[in-house]
Amino acid sequence: MREFENKDIEIFDYTGEGYEPTMNFGEWRVAFMNYADALSAITKYERHMLTDEVFVLLEGKAALVVGEEKNVYKMEKFKIYNVKKATWHGTAMSPDAKILIVENHNTSADNSEKVFFDEPIKVEL
Repeated sequence: MREFENKDIEIFDYTGEGYEPTMNFGEWRVAFMNYADALSAITKYERHMLTDEVFVLLEGKAALVVGEEKNVYKMEKFKIYNVKKATWHGTAMSPDAKILIVENHNTSADNSEKVFFDEPIKVEL
């Protein structure tokens, strides 16, 4: 959500739940992902066939579960986690978590795949 704009700067924030694409420029998109009940455990995996996806933990605790082996990476604040193109991944978050995401602006269901798990993957944060 755009908070401010003039000829020199735009300022964005998002305080709602879940994923929100916040701004696009050229080939890339910046989004926020805030905690939502569905993000307390990993209930699905997704992969983006045309782009890497960057995650930066800004607040709280979170973990990325990545790859066929379901490797768990506990995220540290302000570090860049680049999930490579076509890599299965999911995110678990604490209720106070906020993640910044950078990806290609055209990332969508048309060029991504999702798989839902019968049993959620619970990750200790």
